[in-house]
Amino acid sequence: MTEQPETVSLYQFFQRFPNEESARQYFENNRWAGEVSCPHCGSLSVALVKNMKPMPYRCRDCRQHFSVRTGTVLAESRLPLHKWLMAIYMMTTARKGIPSTQMARELGITQKSAWFLAQRIRETWMVISEDDMGPDVQVDETYIGGKEANKHANKRLHQGRGATGKTAVIGILETNGRVRAEPIGKLDKTHLQRFVRANAKEGATVTTDSFRSHTGLSDAYTHKTVNHSVGEYVRDQAHTNGIESFWALLKRGHYGIFHSMSSKHLHRYVNEFSFRHNTKQAGTMGFIEATVARTVGKRLTYKELINA
Repeated sequence: MTEQPETVSLYQFFQRFPNEESARQYFENNRWAGEVSCPHCGSLSVALVKNMKPMPYRCRDCRQHFSVRTGTVLAESRLPLHKWLMAIYMMTTARKGIPSTQMARELGITQKSAWFLAQRIRETWMVISEDDMGPDVQVDETYIGGKEANKHANKRLHQGRGATGKTAVIGILETNGRVRAEPIGKLDKTHLQRFVRANAKEGATVTTDSFRSHTGLSDAYTHKTVNHSVGEYVRDQAHTNGIESFWALLKRGHYGIFHSMSSKHLHRYVNEFSFRHNTKQAGTMGFIEATVARTVGKRLTYKELINA
């Protein structure tokens, strides 16, 4: 029997982190494990400076002041650490995501601040993994975007039906395991198979639908297909149900929670759902710990975000 991951209720969360001091200690313990080191030079010769709230530590070697925010995605943020931790908790426990409007109400900040806060948290999840997926994977594609008929008249592309105005997303999922997904420029053979070869090790079993761009995968893989156009969804136990379930959750988040995912920031939302899927067995605190650990070495300014 599989052990269920630990969940932490909102009440339990506030019992663990009742104030700003408890949040600060949590961030510091997660980063330094009780031995503060200078983020500028790495020295362990550090002094605690009284009455220096923004930068409470001073390195005796390089003589620079710093805090637990220095060198992380939290740098130069004016939001209390307690609100940062609360935001991470909300994004952890909301399986289909949480809109910036709701986060703003819960934290008592503006919607703009909540949106920027959420995007910086998503930045910590942008982890590039170079290892191959397992020996048995499923590959599929989908489109993300609103219906042309629902758009304002001057924003419609008037180029037919189906995928018009939407962004293609490709994903690969280990059977009963991890998922990787990203927006892709075109769903032609070159782009699609480049993604597969970058993630699936040679010789692996790759299951896809009968989309013509998959033709040729059998040169490097054991390629199995199911033909959805004739109502075939399982053939000799081969299927793409796992990755399609991931698409279903992503689209419920898109249509029901966020309502809109711009093509500029779509990769951040897709990665959010991927990261949440891949850490679902870690439990609430495990997810939060993994997120806080990833804040180090990351940086995202508002200017960089909107001009990306």
